[in-house]
Amino acid sequence: MAKISADRTQDFVPVKEVRDGIVILKDGGMRAILMASSINLSLKSYDEQRATIAQFQNVLNSLEFSTQICIQSRRYDIRPYLILLEERMKVQTEPLLKIQTREYIEFIRGFNEQVNIMTKNFFVVIPYTSDLSSKGTSSIISNFFKKKVPGSIDEKKDFEEKRSQLEQRVSTVSQGLSRLGISTAVPDTEAVVELFYKSFNPGDITSAIKIEGEK
Repeated sequence: MAKISADRTQDFVPVKEVRDGIVILKDGGMRAILMASSINLSLKSYDEQRATIAQFQNVLNSLEFSTQICIQSRRYDIRPYLILLEERMKVQTEPLLKIQTREYIEFIRGFNEQVNIMTKNFFVVIPYTSDLSSKGTSSIISNFFKKKVPGSIDEKKDFEEKRSQLEQRVSTVSQGLSRLGISTAVPDTEAVVELFYKSFNPGDITSAIKIEGEK
């Protein structure tokens, strides 16, 4: 029964695989994910807020393709921090500092139980799908009957061509956001898989997203 349930769940997930940090869908489409920082509009003056919103509007209007902005909210996991404090308390030789560290650990643990400390991650999903409508009928029929063996030269060439187009879109979005003071980074394959895992398993907060260097 568990296997049947898992198979049914996978049927609702349109993802075929994640390759080189790029999500490949079952219909052949590709998605790139940008991890983005945030800005606090409430700390800006009224004029600065309006200017920032206008700049963001200009960025969206300049795009010739659709994008999706996702916000992931998770309760902050303080367990690694508590473990670090406990390890330092064990090696502490000064009795008074040891007592103060223990009291601080209890304070942090109690505060976290009373208040939900949340973290937010922001992502921009950038799509790329081949436009078959621009191809002639004979070309479509030819491609339909032409089999592409996974891992073959044709399959790799097709992937590289699509990735090149997708990376141009990623660069456009990244540059536009940088003008707003928003930094972006591209998650690697492991981080993308972990992101999907967290999305479908929101109760698991033991892992953290790793990203490659910022653009």
